[in-house]
Amino acid sequence: MNPSENNLKIGIVGATGAVGQELIRLLHERSFPYSVLVPLASGRSAGKTLSSGDKSWIVKEARPEAFDDLDVAIFSAGGAITKELAPQAAGRNCIVVDNSSAFRMEDDVPLVVPEINGNVLEKSRSNIVANPNCTTAITLMALYPLHREFGLTRIIASTYQAVSGSGAEAIEELRLQAKAILDGGEYPPQVYPNQIAFNLLPQVDVFLDDGYTKEEMKMLHEGRKIMGLPNLQVSCTCIRVPVFRAHSISATAQFERKPCIETARKAISAFPGAELRDDPANGVYPMPLDYSEKYDCGVGRIRYDAALENALALWVVGDQLWKGAALNAIQICEALRKYGRI
Repeated sequence: MNPSENNLKIGIVGATGAVGQELIRLLHERSFPYSVLVPLASGRSAGKTLSSGDKSWIVKEARPEAFDDLDVAIFSAGGAITKELAPQAAGRNCIVVDNSSAFRMEDDVPLVVPEINGNVLEKSRSNIVANPNCTTAITLMALYPLHREFGLTRIIASTYQAVSGSGAEAIEELRLQAKAILDGGEYPPQVYPNQIAFNLLPQVDVFLDDGYTKEEMKMLHEGRKIMGLPNLQVSCTCIRVPVFRAHSISATAQFERKPCIETARKAISAFPGAELRDDPANGVYPMPLDYSEKYDCGVGRIRYDAALENALALWVVGDQLWKGAALNAIQICEALRKYGRI
């Protein structure tokens, strides 16, 4: 399709979920130009009404024919649904921006953080564009500007991931479980394998044969692809924490060249989408409460690593539902418009 500038027809697959609702909110907050918005979901949710401000929409069932008249569809559904429907949407000349992991590592599918590699969309002819994993996107917002200065070679990271990463049901489980325990009762785990309230779960996603989880390996594979660093070394441990919203990452980054803290701070301050908050003596550092519902990712606690040469240790926080998912997807759509793809 060749839509006019303000006549885009956009669909959201998984519109009733946590990320889907944030997508609708951010489309309006960022004044993304469209003439038609079609919320799509499973047959169980078809017929529901979604609202944002003074506008409302009826949810339709996500079926192949639903994409016939759409210019772009943002998918925030499970991998199985995405693998089934995304190629059919793309085959109908609808550009798919996918939040799942279904196509991220396909050679011909761009994996995009717009501030880092959005220019790949100018030459790509793929009708599917992949959104990276939430922790990957947030971490790279801090590490990419440092890579440009010093040459990144290795990442050792621990992530502290809010329950928002598991969807609306997980947010509700933390709320109800914490309340029940504080009231002297119990709330058996349903979303997670163990109690999440007042606890830490050193498991995000399923375990692989080497002892890492799928989530942990995404930092390696996706980081290499997004930054164009095929030899980047990564070791990551992902932890689910009893925080409602915004992921945090403790990272050690090793470089080809000896880093300078002052240069690092300047690079982060100048990088779009990153915000320097690095005055720990006065209690100034990024925290999830400060970066929930915020566009930028906060970076602080920058220091020379005490164990590795040419390395910095730092702390990054970003909203999983925004930069880790919905915001990044909309920024991809904005880049697609910039390059004349939609």
